[in-house]
Amino acid sequence: MADVARTTYGYFRFRRRISGLVGATVSAAPLAISPAAAQITPTGFQASHAYAQAVARVGPQELAVLALVLGVFFFAGLTAIMLVRTHARAAARELRARAEIASLQSDVDRLAALVMSEPQILIVWTARGEEPEIIGDVSFVAPPLAPKEILDFGRWLDPDLAHRLAGAIERLRTHGEAFALVLATLAGRHIEADGRAMGAFAVIKLRDVTGARREIAELGARCYNLQSEADTLRNLVEALPSPVWMRDACEKLIVVNAAYARAVDAPDPATAIAQGFDLLGRREREDGRVAAEGGYCGRLPAIIGGSRRMMDVIEIPIARGRVGIGIDASEAERLRAELAHMIEAHRRTLDQLATAVAVFDADRKLIFHNAAYRALWGLDPVFLEGGPSDGEILDRLRAARRLPEQQDFKQWKRNVHKAYQSAETEQHEWHLPDRRTLRVVTTANPQGGVTYLFDDITERLELERRFDALIRVQGETLDNLAEAVAVFGSDGRLRLFNPAFARRWKIAPSALAERPHIEAVIDLCRPLHREDGTWSALRSAITALDKRDPIASRIERSDGSVLDFATVPLPDGGTLVTFQDVTDSVNVERALRERNEALIAADEIKLDFVHHVSYELRSPLTNIIGFAHFLGDPSTGPLNEKQAEYLGYITASTNALLAIINNILDLATIDAGAMTLNLGPVDIRTTMEAAAEGVQDRVVKDGIVLDLRAAPDIGSFVGDGRRIRQVLFNLLSNAIGFSPRNGRVALRAERTDEAVIFMVTDQGPGIPAEMADKVFDLFETDPRGSSHRGAGLGLSIVRSFVELHGGRVTIESAIGHGTTVVCTFPLPGVAARTAAE
Repeated sequence: MADVARTTYGYFRFRRRISGLVGATVSAAPLAISPAAAQITPTGFQASHAYAQAVARVGPQELAVLALVLGVFFFAGLTAIMLVRTHARAAARELRARAEIASLQSDVDRLAALVMSEPQILIVWTARGEEPEIIGDVSFVAPPLAPKEILDFGRWLDPDLAHRLAGAIERLRTHGEAFALVLATLAGRHIEADGRAMGAFAVIKLRDVTGARREIAELGARCYNLQSEADTLRNLVEALPSPVWMRDACEKLIVVNAAYARAVDAPDPATAIAQGFDLLGRREREDGRVAAEGGYCGRLPAIIGGSRRMMDVIEIPIARGRVGIGIDASEAERLRAELAHMIEAHRRTLDQLATAVAVFDADRKLIFHNAAYRALWGLDPVFLEGGPSDGEILDRLRAARRLPEQQDFKQWKRNVHKAYQSAETEQHEWHLPDRRTLRVVTTANPQGGVTYLFDDITERLELERRFDALIRVQGETLDNLAEAVAVFGSDGRLRLFNPAFARRWKIAPSALAERPHIEAVIDLCRPLHREDGTWSALRSAITALDKRDPIASRIERSDGSVLDFATVPLPDGGTLVTFQDVTDSVNVERALRERNEALIAADEIKLDFVHHVSYELRSPLTNIIGFAHFLGDPSTGPLNEKQAEYLGYITASTNALLAIINNILDLATIDAGAMTLNLGPVDIRTTMEAAAEGVQDRVVKDGIVLDLRAAPDIGSFVGDGRRIRQVLFNLLSNAIGFSPRNGRVALRAERTDEAVIFMVTDQGPGIPAEMADKVFDLFETDPRGSSHRGAGLGLSIVRSFVELHGGRVTIESAIGHGTTVVCTFPLPGVAARTAAE
């Protein structure tokens, strides 16, 4: 291209020289005079001399005229001589110009032949902005176009290429920027466009490079581009913040950048090279040099800015040395350590979560799992530590029947593994065969792979179902409650009410549906109750901010009804208000209270009467018993048989009456709270035998078989022996009274770790279930068809004395199968512990 350019430039120089010579010749042609016209003969000269002598002989005026004529002739001669000489020189110059033009024309022809020896076009612009000159045949570019039409690039180039070529030409003509382009024409040919500035000319050469020449042209353009890229890379290396260096084969620095100079505290790269400042220490350089035989990449320490730092050094061999770069990795090391610490902290945190977490890498291998994941699936820790694949884990879980049942398991697994190609977070619900439900969240990892989150939502779904059912049940319950219910929010507005509330206060449901404020609700309710104190308390309970104590009160409305209302603070800041119609209950309560007061008064009168009569009867009864005893004493005199029989009846009756009176007095003492127990050791077997001795006469009379059972080593316990004998006596008397003739009565005693238990069993008619609690009431008796008649005090005495000992009495009975009365006396340690609790 340079040779062609020089040839083209010479061609145009020759053309300009030829044009100059031709112009000079043309401009000198009017001055040429033929030799004949300019010739002066000697005869003429002699005549002129004679004429001059003749003039000299004349006067002054004639002399002046003569001088003028002579001057004219002299000037004319001189001019003629000069014209002759000029004509001669012009003729010689014309001959030389013609010879030079012929030589230049030969050169031009040779140059034109050289230019046209291959298909190419030259387009030349002058500095004066004239129309460009086009040299060459344009047919190889665009056959239908005329030479001047080739400047319309859009007719034979793609619009983008045409715009690119026009821009390059504009920069060439205005700034002298050279260019080299390879253009693909619309006809499918490849044209090399090479533009250069030559002096005052801008020259573009268009050359057909289709085929092999195209490759050569592209190679040249590529070399040009490579040079541009090299310059760009050089500027980039200079701008890099990391040190870059190049060494020759002798380990001497030959190229460094500004960052290298700053790292070794050199003022500029030239100083760093001249003084041989080395970024790495000798040992590090030796290690790097040995390793750099095949290229080196590693982390080495270096001193930068007076401090030791770690650098990632990359050094590779080149044709005549090595080139390297050092990247400061101190911050990366710190960040890597922090990242490792953070990852470990996150792993420990994830290991404490109840949500199961599993992380798989881009190869679908398990790289992390927490304890919840192992517990959820029950997988072998050794198997998980081996880094199994996602598919292996799913296959093992399917074999153990721990995954949802699927008709096409392979397709299901492929759908699960779509998470590895998806950038979106997806959620699924897995319904496991063991009736658990898992919420599975899959999230793609930035480094590739997937993170699985398994959350057991079985309980939450169950709670939601229960909550929905509860809400529906509560709604139905609330709507069907007889009580009026209203719920107010923390802002004092009505949030919820049931139909009973609207009916109770005779308010239209539409008025309450607008969620009125408590003030509006009070105004709607005020016609039925105008007491301001009640409404003020209700308003304070609903709208209070700090003190939200529940209140309860009773109001009597103007229509005669009575309502109980109560407020309950709710956790969300609201307040529940209930109104219950207790009109009927109040009326019944009043009647019952009046009746109860009357019954209490009557009972007190009865008790006072019984106590009074008991005390009044006891004194004369004692006298009767005493006199009967004296009458029976032989010292008072003999009695006949009939008298002795009557005296026996008197004694038995008085003893029975005395026992009743004593029981009444004991009950009165217990009711008055004046009864005290004389506690001490009580021998269980001795006490049982003493009680049996007291009923021996009745046992013999009725032919009853009395069975006493107790372990020989049953021992004793702490209690009032006399009262316990009285309890057992009354139980045996009651059992004998209800037992049939020749029946069987059993008295048993058992000892446990906590109590001593006495059980009396008879074969009587039994006690109905509805009478089981009444038999302990005072003066309550029911013979149930037997011959037993009593005052109904025995079992009342039994229960009172047993409860004084801290025990309890129970009855086990069935109609027709007898009755068993069980008395339990707690041991002292157990009683104290129970009292403490």
